Amino acid sequence: GRAVLAKTIKGGEASIFVGFAAALLAVLLGTVLGALAGYFGGRVNDLLEWFYNVFTSIPYILLILAFAAVLGKGLTTVIMILGITGWTGIYRLVRAEYLKHAARDYVRAAEAIGASDARRMFIHILPNISHVILIQLSQYVVQFIKAEVILSFLGFGVPVEMVSWGTMLAEAQNELVIGKWWQLTAAGAAMAVLVTAFSLLTDALRDALDP
Repeated sequence: GRAVLAKTIKGGEASIFVGFAAALLAVLLGTVLGALAGYFGGRVNDLLEWFYNVFTSIPYILLILAFAAVLGKGLTTVIMILGITGWTGIYRLVRAEYLKHAARDYVRAAEAIGASDARRMFIHILPNISHVILIQLSQYVVQFIKAEVILSFLGFGVPVEMVSWGTMLAEAQNELVIGKWWQLTAAGAAMAVLVTAFSLLTDALRDALDP
């Protein structure tokens, strides 16, 4: 009984919020852990590498569904699930950048004048690898919007009373039987436009920021 256009706009609000919030959480976790592993090395690196290998050894969609089954439904729960399971990609990139930059002259100079480890990690090195983080953030937004749609479609995402593109697609599969295709088309088209826009943004960021 709702207008399809109104549902599509309202659904976009939920899907985009989940995508941005989960991407920020994943990038924060991955950046901090990657910085610790790459900067300190040794046992810290070995421990975090073991943790990373445990996460990456489990198929991504199964890991998401397992967390969803344990934690239940809800907007905050979906954000936590996607953020906690999605940090591995940015971790690997940030760790490699910190391994490279930690031995460079400007970091050694900062050490020589008495800068603390935290200052060298987050004041000196972090701005020099920010382009990697920004590019990954824009990619994660797209990835997590698609993941939210899949979770909501399967019944593990946002609650039924909330509108998202995933719940619209779940409703549309029943409507297709009686020939009502417009809800499927509206949600699919909105998602396609947003994903295309963010893909173009990611390409532009890579060209502008990657030295």
